Amino acid sequence: MWAENDLFPGVPCLESYSEPVNGQIYLMYHGTSRYAAQQIMSCGFQPSQKGMLGRGVYLSRDLNKASRYPLNLSEHERAVIRVRVNVGRVKKIDYQGHPMQKTWHDHGYDTAWCPPNCGMVRSGLEEDCVWDPCQIQIIDVIYPNVQCGYY
Repeated sequence: MWAENDLFPGVPCLESYSEPVNGQIYLMYHGTSRYAAQQIMSCGFQPSQKGMLGRGVYLSRDLNKASRYPLNLSEHERAVIRVRVNVGRVKKIDYQGHPMQKTWHDHGYDTAWCPPNCGMVRSGLEEDCVWDPCQIQIIDVIYPNVQCGYY
C-alpha cells in the first residue's frame, strides 16, 4: 500500500476535503474496468452524457473512492486511471437540487466539485466532473494487488 502523496512528485495533492483552486492542476483518479482502462489509454476519455452532475468525465482526488468503481465488478476486474487535471474554473455543487447541478458549464465553469459529506454522493466521498477531456492528462493505470487487497 502507498500513500497518495508518494505517487507522483510535482503535482499538488490536495486533500479531498479542501476546495480545488481555480486554474490549478491536481492529481485525480478514475475508477473503471480493466477493459475500459485499456480503451481510455488508447483513445482518451469520452465524457459521460449523463450523471448526477450532467455531462463530463467523473473523477475524484480520493483514491479510495475511485478504487470502488465500477461498483458491479469484483476487485480483480477493476483498474484506476491516475491523471493530472487542470480544473479551470470550479463550481461547488454541495446539495441535491442545486440550481446549477447539471448546467454549471453553461455558466462558464470547467469543473463541478462535490465536497465530501454534502449529501450528493452516497459514499460521502469527494467527486469532480470535468467538462472537457482535453483538461485531463493520463499518467498511468493502477491495478489492485488482489493478494493484499490494496492498489
